[in-house]
Amino acid sequence: MEEKELIYKAKNGNKYALNELLSQNYNTLLGYCIKMTGNPMLAQDIVQETMLKAILNIKNFTPEVKFSTWLLKIATNTFKDYLRKHKNIELVEEIFSNTEEDVEETAMTNIQYSELMNILMKLPYEKRAVFILKHYYGYKYQEIAKIMDCPVGTVRSRLHNAIKEIMSEIGRRGIL
Repeated sequence: MEEKELIYKAKNGNKYALNELLSQNYNTLLGYCIKMTGNPMLAQDIVQETMLKAILNIKNFTPEVKFSTWLLKIATNTFKDYLRKHKNIELVEEIFSNTEEDVEETAMTNIQYSELMNILMKLPYEKRAVFILKHYYGYKYQEIAKIMDCPVGTVRSRLHNAIKEIMSEIGRRGIL
């Protein structure tokens, strides 16, 4: 079934269609939340709250944007609310292993990823979200503007400044 048909059915109370929409977008949503929060446990909480809000508000969804865009907007706002309530967020390091690479290369990749996540976590969430949406998920400026609820010019500015800050910090730390 196509997304538009699933959305139509979900808006009319079809639980299977709604479940299918949420299932199809779960990995994207979780990946985004992990990158935004830097904490897999917190990311799971944000995902659950986002999905609950999506279920409760599916009738209000207007298919002008993709369903995934709508979910990411809800997740962004949920995380923004979380940040307002909790000023301290701790980055939990993830450890990746790949048996096909040699141990030294895997260690270097993990260190580089960890360093990049530390740099991203130091950015204000607005810049971090724009960077992640553009570079990890390939969203267009207009889509990011809808998710972030701001003008396209602001998205471009935030992305430019985020990249500048990231590159400066990478240079300062001597990573990559």
